[in-house]
Amino acid sequence: MTLPVPTLRRFTPGTTGWTEDDLDDPGIERLWHRGGYEIIEGVLTKMPAAYLDGSLPLRRLVRQVERQLEQRSIAGEFAFEVDLVINQIRIPVVDAVFLTQAQMEQQGAIQGARKSRRSLRYGRLRVAPELIIESISPGHELHDRQTKREWYREFGVSNYWLFDAYRRTLECLHLKDGVYRTDVAGKDQDEISPVMFGGISLVLSKVWM
Repeated sequence: MTLPVPTLRRFTPGTTGWTEDDLDDPGIERLWHRGGYEIIEGVLTKMPAAYLDGSLPLRRLVRQVERQLEQRSIAGEFAFEVDLVINQIRIPVVDAVFLTQAQMEQQGAIQGARKSRRSLRYGRLRVAPELIIESISPGHELHDRQTKREWYREFGVSNYWLFDAYRRTLECLHLKDGVYRTDVAGKDQDEISPVMFGGISLVLSKVWM
């Protein structure tokens, strides 16, 4: 569906030639913020809405991680459904992201140096975070497992977790020497300890409840 906006461009998913600069247009930005859009190699793309079947287990997983980080006094922040500016023509929406305190400060400094018409403290994410978690969407598995994996590798994201609530699996990838390698993977009732955060324990049976 084509949505008219007071701009030189029409907000039509599937059209090419889109860049981050287009999002500075107030009309386009308003439609973008309705959610579910990405720019993939310059193509405006409409992403499927998330089901509760995937979003609830993802939140449970994140809560497990947050509790253990608090116990270990590890500072940082999780955020959800964040625009990640990899470059002008690649802007995926990240399901969940963890930034260290230093990365939060770096992001704030980058946003503060930008000439923006709005006063935002952080804006769209522009630094490589410590962790990205993608919740695999039915019918879009290749986008997460191949396309985004390669983008995040090139961008330098240290840890990339592929979370599949439908198959009840979690694969934790760690970037080493410029290559993503499986650090640990589990499914169903497994308990796993990824290398990041000093080997926290993830009880997967509590994720799928």
